[in-house]
Amino acid sequence: MFYELAAPTWGPEEIEAAKAVIDSTFTTMGAQVKAFEAEFAAYHGQKHGIMVNSGSSANLIAVAAFCFKQDRPLARGDEVIVPVISWATTYHPLQQYGLKLRFVDVDLQTLNIDVAQLEKALTPKTRAIVAVSILGNPAALDTIRAFADAHGLMMLEDNCESMDAELNGKKCGTFGHLNTFSFFFSHHISTMEGGIVLTDDDELAHLCRSLRAHGWTRDLPADSTLYQKKSNDHYEAYRFILPGYNVRPLEIEAAIGREQLKKLPGFTAQRRKNLKLFQDLFANDDRFIIQRENGKSSAFSFTIILNPAMKPNRGKVFEALAAADIGYRIITGGNFLRHDVLRFYDYDVVGGAVPNADLAHDYGFFVGNHAFDLTPQITRLREVLDPVCR
Repeated sequence: MFYELAAPTWGPEEIEAAKAVIDSTFTTMGAQVKAFEAEFAAYHGQKHGIMVNSGSSANLIAVAAFCFKQDRPLARGDEVIVPVISWATTYHPLQQYGLKLRFVDVDLQTLNIDVAQLEKALTPKTRAIVAVSILGNPAALDTIRAFADAHGLMMLEDNCESMDAELNGKKCGTFGHLNTFSFFFSHHISTMEGGIVLTDDDELAHLCRSLRAHGWTRDLPADSTLYQKKSNDHYEAYRFILPGYNVRPLEIEAAIGREQLKKLPGFTAQRRKNLKLFQDLFANDDRFIIQRENGKSSAFSFTIILNPAMKPNRGKVFEALAAADIGYRIITGGNFLRHDVLRFYDYDVVGGAVPNADLAHDYGFFVGNHAFDLTPQITRLREVLDPVCR
């Protein structure tokens, strides 16, 4: 397409790294994964990194870890505050562990959770909060963490869409007790599939490491406090202590990730240059509502909400975009309350309605951003939208 939603970022370095793993014949989780975990955690100033096979799996083992921690674990029926716009697998692990979701509307300007409603969302059963920075734009993570600390809540930061974004000089993906990232093809760096959990908490890190691989003790350090080691090494090598999964990554993914991580600052710099052009072309036009940047966005993509006051016809806009060979899609998952899967959930809606999420769902879309110059594409986007939005 003339303007794709996603584009590859691999160069010869990633190909050579992948070939080296194949030539070694050691392809399952090993030294490359361990090295990438350490490098990615260090890049973010975090103590522990636990790589998995996807960002969705990162969310799964993070939620599970909260449910198996020794002190005040999450339990079925506990409530979790969540934003109403995010990806499906932000929510699914919470449902699967029997938790009740308290959906909060978003701020229309940032598309992140409306922190003015956090106190209203709090009940005696609230035990955790999930922070999500939508499409590269940092949520009010400092406010959310202060709220969590003030009320004794566990905080999961789902940073799968906002790698390398910053708030107050601090990397996103470092504000939560557990923090998750995705390395899917369309994301800021790509390992094909892949994800990671970051944390400074030893116990949570050990829980995630065990849950990642069958719930066994094999990948835990000798001084782990999760279990008491027994004397029979024959059984100790395959000792299961948690109801875990197999969401391990591959060596080839980690080897590619190590090369991608070296390039991430340059990728982000170019994404921000593209963001500046997009902002220059769209920010002062009342027909379009674009994300107001909070902190430093890593600009996953460019969101546009057609101002409903102008009575736009989104169908005609989509026709024009398709005719111009410009890709577009729903903003993340849109208003999650409007998906069929909600019939399986225990939830309620803070304030009874989410008008901003509805506006994003009904009048919004996003176009891609990439790690190369998009001046022709973004300029053409403006040219296409101008006449059809009059």
